[in-house]
Amino acid sequence: MNRPSMTAGALRAVLACLVAASGAAFAAPFAYVPNEGSGTVSVIDTATDKVVGEIKAGSKPRGVAVTPDGSRLYVSDQPGSRLVVIDLATRREVGSVPLGASPEGVYASADGKLLAVASEEANNVSFVDPATNQLVHAVKVKGKNPEHAVFSPDGRFVYASAEDDETIEVIDVAARAQIAQVKAGDRPRGIGFLPDGSRAYVAAENADKVIVIDTAAHKPIAVIAAGKRANGVAVHPSGKRVYVSNGGDASVSVIDTATDAIVATIPVGRRPWNMAITPDGRKLYVANGRSNSVSVIDTENNAKIADITVGELPWGVAIR
Repeated sequence: MNRPSMTAGALRAVLACLVAASGAAFAAPFAYVPNEGSGTVSVIDTATDKVVGEIKAGSKPRGVAVTPDGSRLYVSDQPGSRLVVIDLATRREVGSVPLGASPEGVYASADGKLLAVASEEANNVSFVDPATNQLVHAVKVKGKNPEHAVFSPDGRFVYASAEDDETIEVIDVAARAQIAQVKAGDRPRGIGFLPDGSRAYVAAENADKVIVIDTAAHKPIAVIAAGKRANGVAVHPSGKRVYVSNGGDASVSVIDTATDAIVATIPVGRRPWNMAITPDGRKLYVANGRSNSVSVIDTENNAKIADITVGELPWGVAIR
């Protein structure tokens, strides 16, 4: 039996669908910015660097993490001592997870099977299963006032920055216990691991320094002079660069990880805080807490290319 041939119009329609599907598959990711003063999360399209949405997220959102599949957003609501669950298809809250008092930094493991949340007043790190949106367990840490709790790339450890004790608390994820404590300068804040997990970089805010930690031994191996009030840390996917926000200098320092030397300093908005980089490594997004903006940095040229107005007191950025 002869089959009818496809008309030219039908062929064009099929090709158009294939092109559209291809574009969707490789679409630029969204950046999510929690605004603690506005109680919202701003949604930025990283292809256009425009705000394309605002999501209500508790009364004082701070930490934020996206599931690897991009389906849900998790936001710490500090006064509510809870983790807000947002469906990104509808951009609405669909649940919450009770946590310890004053939760801040929220981070997902590389495989997306766990979330770690640092709770300052509870002095613990909570582990949440995003498949069930249930608290699995919490680990009490020795250091006081943990702000960030970041997974190592292999998921074996969580490093938590204890601001009031000048230490990094090392948690063995499988053992559900703290196994080490690392000196990390006066008021440690942001933490970033190299992609191979060999080193962690920690911003020590009151010391104006970055502490480099050998993660095999859980020991500091270098100290880098940064800008004033070093705070947030982001690592390039190549592992060749580490970015540190300097809250007192309104700038971002660029560290060459081969030499641990600062190779560039980039002006941004006032009180730069936490940051995130696109998966392709081409753009860095910096939350400027006192400018109510996000600065976009071209990482190839170490230059600011945009300032995006967001809500009040942006705390950080998460990018799927």
